[in-house]
Amino acid sequence: MFSRVVRAIPNLFTMGNLLCGVLSITCNMNGFFEASAVLIFLSAVFDLLDGRIARTLKVNSEFGVELDSLADIVSFGVAPALLFHSIAPPSILTSLAFILFPMMGALRLAKFSVKPTIGYFKGLPIPAAGLPLAGMGFFLYSNAWVTLILALLMVSPIRVKKL
Repeated sequence: MFSRVVRAIPNLFTMGNLLCGVLSITCNMNGFFEASAVLIFLSAVFDLLDGRIARTLKVNSEFGVELDSLADIVSFGVAPALLFHSIAPPSILTSLAFILFPMMGALRLAKFSVKPTIGYFKGLPIPAAGLPLAGMGFFLYSNAWVTLILALLMVSPIRVKKL
């Protein structure tokens, strides 16, 4: 029984990540853009802790890895893209950035899930792409070009050292 509880602890942090992502979307839909951005940053705290706790407790699992990816697409793909779209002036470029950002994030997560790397990430990790959008959103600033560049960096061949 105790081992089952210990194995569940990292997944509770992952669910905290997902919950913050969903709450960010909810705040955004109600016009609370700064709160939406803060919740994305809180998602990052949960995301940072879930993997570290799993490694510390030696309870890594395929289930946890997949759950983490699903939470990340919501918290660092969809939520930041919606925040960007909500504050950006309407244009074709805004729409393109809004569509491509979560799509490239999902592609990046799927590529990493199929072919994980050790010591580095191939392409900009989705939290590293979503957090700048959250930061811009906190100050009610948007930039479609920055959003597009971040989207493309997620699927680029660049190597980013793991923290």
